[in-house]
Formats: sequence, structure tokens, C-alpha cells
Amino acid sequence: MSDIEDEGRYRAPALDKGLDMIELLAAREEGMTLKDIATALGRSPTELYRMLDRLARRGYVSRHGDSYQLTMKLFLVAHQRPQIRRLIAQAMPAMRRFTNVAEQACHLVKYDRGDLVIIAQVEAPGYWGVTIRVGAQIGLVNSGSGHVFLAYASPEEKALMYEEHEPMPYEVASPGLEERLKDVRRQGYESMESQQTPAVANLSVPILGANGAVQAVLTCPFVRRLENPNAPDRDRVLRILVETCREISSPGEAAD
Repeated sequence: MSDIEDEGRYRAPALDKGLDMIELLAAREEGMTLKDIATALGRSPTELYRMLDRLARRGYVSRHGDSYQLTMKLFLVAHQRPQIRRLIAQAMPAMRRFTNVAEQACHLVKYDRGDLVIIAQVEAPGYWGVTIRVGAQIGLVNSGSGHVFLAYASPEEKALMYEEHEPMPYEVASPGLEERLKDVRRQGYESMESQQTPAVANLSVPILGANGAVQAVLTCPFVRRLENPNAPDRDRVLRILVETCREISSPGEAAD
């Protein structure tokens, strides 16, 4: 039986409609009317109204006049997973100490079936810094976090990661990526210029579990602080980041 035939074998049209609406609203900054949603999905407002009403009553969607928006409930549900809660609870105190000493922001990245997702972040002290919002997805092949996950993966795991990952519009793999990944594995971290933001360097270090597998990656989007000449430089910040990840990766305490 082909994959297409298998996918259609146990169809759940009502569930598909609900998921289609959630995914559509998740991609929009502004709210959408029922008519807009129906038009975007190629369906009639009548067949979507009851499903949208249930999503609103369950708290997944909020209604403001005639406009519907996705709430944070899906995000909160995802964070109820025990392993995610443990990892964030364990990492956050160390992340806060890092930002205070390094004077830089940092964010925690988790790999999940093809996606790299920011699950926690701490802003830099002071009035400005570079941060990525929690819940954002980042690239696999052109980010420091992605390089670390790929570098520590077995050939079989890496092949599966490439297969599962849906490239983002801006993602372009470097011709020398495999050699780069060997360097990352050998030195135990990635230090590269950001391919998305000028004047930012991605410093990324793995958080390892008791079995040596990468549980998450802690990344610092380093920017040189011109207003404070005494702030730690890039090399010093990288050393602090490595020490922070060793603290979080204490044997027997890393999240599964």
C-alpha cells in the first residue's frame, strides 16, 4: 500500500479541518474573519463555523468581534510535556547566570521531528540585545544550533533529520557543510557568523544527556557591545557558554 493510500485509509475530515484552521491562524499576525478563513482553505463558512466555535470554547482560538486569532494554549500544552518542563527548569537558572556574566542574550533550542524550536530564552541585561522569541523555528543547515545537532548525530540519524526537516525559504546548505560539521564535533561547539542577521555571531554548544546524546543546544547570538569596552569579548563569551552547558549537562541530571 502506498503512503498516499495509507494516509487516506483512516481519514478524519473534522479533525483535518480543525488542524487546517489552527495552522492557518498560526501563520498570521492579524486575526481573520470566518469568511477569510474559509476562502483561504477553499471551504464554505458553514462547514467551518461549528469547528471554529469549538476551538474558541476550548481556548485554542480567541474571538474579537468578527476576527479570530490563535491563543497561546497550544504553546502551553506543548510545554506540559515532562521532559520539556524538566529541561527548561534545569536550564533557566544557568541561562540567567550566563546572561548576567556574559552580558549577552541566549536561547535554548530543541530538535523535534524535523523542526528546531526555541523553547526558552533569556534577554541580555541592559537596554538592548538580540533575542529570538520562544516558539520560533530556525534553520537546520544554516544555523549554529542546527550545525551542533547535525554534528553529533549518527549517519543514520543525520539522514533522518534531513528527510524530516522542511527547509525554510532562506535555507541554503553550504557546499562545505559536512567538513564544517566534523570541525564542530571535534571542538565541541559552533562559532559562526549569522546567516540571517548582520554583525551577529552564533555561538552554539550542546547540552548532553547521560548517554552522550544531544538533548538541546544553547545558543548565544553574540553582538559586540560598543557602549561597554569592558564587556566580555567573543572568545570569553564562548568559554562562559561552554561552562554553562557543562553545568546543565551534569551526568544523570539531563532531561530525557
